[in-house]
Amino acid sequence: MRHRSLGIALATAAALLTIPAQTSTASAAAAETPLSQGRTATASSTENGGTPAAAAVDGDTGTRWSSAATDTQWLQVDLGESANLSKVVLNWEAAYAKDYKIQVSGNGSTWTDVRSVTASDGGTDTLDVSGTGRYVRMYGVTRATQYGYSLWEFQVFGTAGSTPPADGCATANAAKGRPATASSTENAGTPASAAFDGDTGTRWSSQSSDPQWVQVDLGSSQSICKVDLTWEAAYAKAFKIQASADGQNWTTLKDVTGATGGSTSYDVSGTGRYLRIYGTTRATAYGYSLWEVAVHTGSGSTTPPVEGGGDLGPNVIVVDPNTANLQAKFDQVFAQQESNQFGSQRYQFLLKPGTYNNLNAQLGFYTSISGLGINPDDTKINGDVTVDAGWFNGNATQNFWRSAENLSLNPVNGTDRWAVAQAAPFRRMHVTGGLNLAPAGYGWASGGYIADSKIDGTVGPYSQQQWYTRDSSVGGWTNGVWNMTFTGVQGAPATNFDSGPYTTLDTTPVSREKPFLYLDGSDYKVFVPAKRTNARGVSWPANAGTSLPLSQFYVVKPGATSATINQALSQGLNLLFTPGVYHLDQTIDVTRANTVVLGLGLATIVPDNGIDAMHVADVDGVKLAGFLIDAGSRKSDTLLQIGGAGASADHAANPTTMQDVFIRIGGAGPGLATNSVVVNSDDVIVDHTWIWRADHGEGVGWETNRADYGLVVNGDDVLTTGLFVEHFNKYDVLWNGERGRTIFFQNEKAYDVPDAAAVTHDGIVGYAAYKVADGVTTHEAWGMGSYCNFTSDPGIVQHHGFQVPVKPGVKLHDILVISLGGKGQYAHVVNDTGAPTSGTDTVPSKITSFP
Repeated sequence: MRHRSLGIALATAAALLTIPAQTSTASAAAAETPLSQGRTATASSTENGGTPAAAAVDGDTGTRWSSAATDTQWLQVDLGESANLSKVVLNWEAAYAKDYKIQVSGNGSTWTDVRSVTASDGGTDTLDVSGTGRYVRMYGVTRATQYGYSLWEFQVFGTAGSTPPADGCATANAAKGRPATASSTENAGTPASAAFDGDTGTRWSSQSSDPQWVQVDLGSSQSICKVDLTWEAAYAKAFKIQASADGQNWTTLKDVTGATGGSTSYDVSGTGRYLRIYGTTRATAYGYSLWEVAVHTGSGSTTPPVEGGGDLGPNVIVVDPNTANLQAKFDQVFAQQESNQFGSQRYQFLLKPGTYNNLNAQLGFYTSISGLGINPDDTKINGDVTVDAGWFNGNATQNFWRSAENLSLNPVNGTDRWAVAQAAPFRRMHVTGGLNLAPAGYGWASGGYIADSKIDGTVGPYSQQQWYTRDSSVGGWTNGVWNMTFTGVQGAPATNFDSGPYTTLDTTPVSREKPFLYLDGSDYKVFVPAKRTNARGVSWPANAGTSLPLSQFYVVKPGATSATINQALSQGLNLLFTPGVYHLDQTIDVTRANTVVLGLGLATIVPDNGIDAMHVADVDGVKLAGFLIDAGSRKSDTLLQIGGAGASADHAANPTTMQDVFIRIGGAGPGLATNSVVVNSDDVIVDHTWIWRADHGEGVGWETNRADYGLVVNGDDVLTTGLFVEHFNKYDVLWNGERGRTIFFQNEKAYDVPDAAAVTHDGIVGYAAYKVADGVTTHEAWGMGSYCNFTSDPGIVQHHGFQVPVKPGVKLHDILVISLGGKGQYAHVVNDTGAPTSGTDTVPSKITSFP
């Protein structure tokens, strides 16, 4: 396969991936003072301390802002108040933007394009715009030079917005025309919507019983300051005015008793997206009847609400079968990403339903491809989705961080090639042919993971060292090297671990497929699959589960702040991270049950200044999926924590799930953490993760990217399926909870152990890859492998790969240890049991059952 050159690809990528627009260029001679001058400015990056963001709005054409030398960069200014915009003037230095957007926002997080510019020639761009907002930014898409973006001045003109009422409570009715529902209606002529239509001649009325309610969706979280009620003769003697972030959990803003009907206004104070009138006692024998409900907002908060929904940001590429130059789009992104192992670029291809002919989508680093149908067969490719290892001389062991999902493939030559290593899920796919998991030439490979997929032909792992397949069907499976594990897979080979690589369980005890984005007509929605018990085979096309509209998600885009992300969560919104790298100065706190946090294109969050990246409360049904947490240069205590310390609630009916969530410490630069993932909640399902302390890349060293623990499980009844954890300074997995289960475990011990003394503890040389705490009475695991490759001191002999208490309820099945080429050895497999590894032949030492 011929690979286009990187230079050609980068030279043409912008023309294919941006929106055409016109730009007018003129002299920046403006008599009035810009609204932006002297205001607070921020930027995605600065070239150095002498080119800060503030220099672009200081009115001095001798000072400038300049960015880092990458394409996706931005400069924004806070006008201090909302303004009606009329014009933006950009005075470029020699390092100008060839393609860029002018965007406006009311809150500094949700952005609207007011002008798109392509093929700018630099100099001074004077752009007529129309829009309203407090924040304005230049969003650079494509640089014209090898340097970053550089602006002498960024000027915004317009008229400052109106002043809010003195008491802060708006006179406008925020509920007028908004969607309304009710507990009941008297008849079709008295619907819930009639109470919010602004017409005092129409009304809502309920059935004749207590209690009854009517509610309205304001569209986003609002600060509610006053509610006006106009009752018909059938009024409420006692009722509550309530607000809610999610339409399910309600807070009472006003508890009214002894009411007399008529028209009354109530001053209230609270925040919510939903407001309802909850009648508890009727004044008549009839139901409750309201001519009108008016809701006033604005008092008590200076922070505007975070809006749900919107566009999917600059790094999501949505296509259909008629998209021009479609193959070229894939080729250009692949040329940039093929070997871009630790770069900052992230991409998501979304394919609308239909049939795509003669397409070969090659996937490099941080590139995901997904169909937008509700079922995989809705989006058919007569062609291939390909991962190979030409960039690494035929070695696929570093083909990380990419994914394919929700597509049907009809491979050109009958067999698709998916030669990947860790963190490269193949989910919800239908291959009407075979699947080859090895690179061309059958070089080394170290993957991988398949779930909820149908491969009609044969899967050939060939050189793959290990693989886990769950809840799928295959037409056949040939060979494998060390550890091939199957649960709930129709057509899987029978267990033969005593003489071969296979461990097969007929069903998966508990599973829930990953949430995914799809199109319902022209509307984006997120489908959240239901929990399955003892599953076998794929979940589709039955598709049990629920759909959430995009309006219930804060669509997180590059430049979003931690404060805005947490505000969105507090309002009851879910999170959809679009492709990008997000630096955090606050821990993301997920506190609401059933919250979905979904990433596209391996969206990456980086905790700065030693904070933790994300905490999930001990609540039901949170879904974490599809993102990467990259440790910051200052040590975090715990990168991801699920449940607080001492969590004990029962979540068996609705567990929290962590799927395709990957952790990296080092590689892209120094990273430090004591704990990578800590699970305190009970019943959590960890379904496919790679928790990796880097052994190569930048910022790698025994102390430079130190991280003591990979996964620590304190909760009870936790299940992990597809667990990859590698290279930690102490225990890779430490399991303290009861009744834990692991199905498939892949591990390498840290390469860079300086000597045996550095890992000697309690009279034992080496920390076990997988340790079950001494006090645990019940634990079970299947299909487990640990490898050593002590490159710094090949003379180290690790005591064992696995350490567990010897108790009747603790059982291990099909476990192995391997010395990779003789660089270090294991003395035992588990505890003091199992033959030692020896020599340089890379032959596993196995135990089929322990004890």
